[in-house]
Amino acid sequence: MSAPDRNLSAAHAEVKAEITRTDTKTALLLAFVGAVLAGTWTVARDLPLNLPAIIAGGCGLALLVGAAGLLLWSVRPNLRGRHGFPLWATLTAEEISTAVSSDLAADIAGLSRLAVTKFRGLRRAVDLTLTGGALLVLAAVLAAGGAA
Repeated sequence: MSAPDRNLSAAHAEVKAEITRTDTKTALLLAFVGAVLAGTWTVARDLPLNLPAIIAGGCGLALLVGAAGLLLWSVRPNLRGRHGFPLWATLTAEEISTAVSSDLAADIAGLSRLAVTKFRGLRRAVDLTLTGGALLVLAAVLAAGGAA
């Protein structure tokens, strides 16, 4: 294998690893957001809440639901067949060899764009989660008598 081929293979593996890391982070954050939503609902339904706490908590929950939507969108399977399994499922063994050897640079570019899109969605979801969490903390303070 020549040096350029090794470099392309290394870049391809790096991009695929970055997608895997991003998907793992997304899964962990989705589990966290789900736990916060469930915990908040469990606690809030048994508390007498004042209007400011309801407003802050409702906005926080809405942001967390939005974050969960972004996270789900980020890991949504791409079945359009441009990269990976869906494309390969339509090819013969010989066509796969040809496609992989001749289009590795194009695959790296496509996967890199996919990784950036996933990372951008994850970053937005983290921002929404932080803001939603801050609003839930504010709602808890307001419910405990901070605005009474």
